[in-house]
This record gives sequence, C-alpha cells and structure tokens, in this order.
Amino acid sequence: MRRITLWLLSTVAVVVLLFSYKTSTMGPGGENSAIATGSDGSAGSSWTGTEDGSTGSGPSGGSSNDGGRATGSGNGAATGSVAQTRWGPVQVKITVSGGKISDVRAVQLPAGNRRDQEINDYAVPILRQEALAAQSAQIDTVSGATVTSDGYRESLQSAIDAAHLK
Repeated sequence: MRRITLWLLSTVAVVVLLFSYKTSTMGPGGENSAIATGSDGSAGSSWTGTEDGSTGSGPSGGSSNDGGRATGSGNGAATGSVAQTRWGPVQVKITVSGGKISDVRAVQLPAGNRRDQEINDYAVPILRQEALAAQSAQIDTVSGATVTSDGYRESLQSAIDAAHLK
C-alpha cells in the first residue's frame, strides 16, 4: 500500500511539472511580449514627418489629387503596427527621405530564447536589405525564418501605409 501511494504521488508530481513547463512553441511571454499600442489602446502604425521636408509631426495632407500619399518629397519616420507572430511580436520602423525608404529598423523581434536570437541575427539584415532594395514590402521570405519574415513584411507594409508611400 505504501509503494502504491508513493508511486501515485510521484506520477502526479511529474504530470504537474510537465504541464507547467513552458516551451518556445507556447508563444511570447514575460517581458518580451510587450506590445506597442496607440492612444486608443490598439496596436497601430504612426507617422512623424512631412511631405515637404519641413519639421512637424502627424499625418501629412498631400495634394487633393494624390489621396494624401507622398509624391516623392516626403521626409520623416513611420513605425509599423505590431505583427503578432507565433514566436512573438515583430515591429519595424522606416525612415523616409525624399519620398523613399532610406532606412528600416526592427523595433521588436521575438526574443524568447537563444534560437530566436540566432534567427534574428541571420534574417533581419537580409530582410532590411531586401526592403531597401525593393522600396516596398514585396520581399522574399528568408529560409528558416518564415514566421519572422511574414511578421516583418506585415509591419513593414503598415509603416509604408502610414508614411503614405506608393
């Protein structure tokens, strides 16, 4: 009887430990799951800059026939919305100079474990280079970083839309 009781308690303890173990496939958690939100509480994109190169912030008006889109002389920065991926949030910020994307920087990336860091260190420079070359979110997926690539493209497109680039 004593052996059965000991066996039962050991089994229950092991099951509890197994179900409480957190793996990298469980998604973001802890401090790495912070989400940038807009003033209304929703995750969104933002634009800081002007179309004429002067200082200012907020969405710029544009001419009446271009639908508010930059026509080639916009300057400023736009932060894309947070793309929630299986491995964690992805968010990018673009810098616009002369109506073209002059820089792309990752603001948030999955960072739950060492493998996430390895993937980011490999994939993000490639994604940045592709975005600068394409001047759009029409970029290839980096092999081995499919989820991060998808989130990067989603946030990049949001930033491009916020900057009113064509």
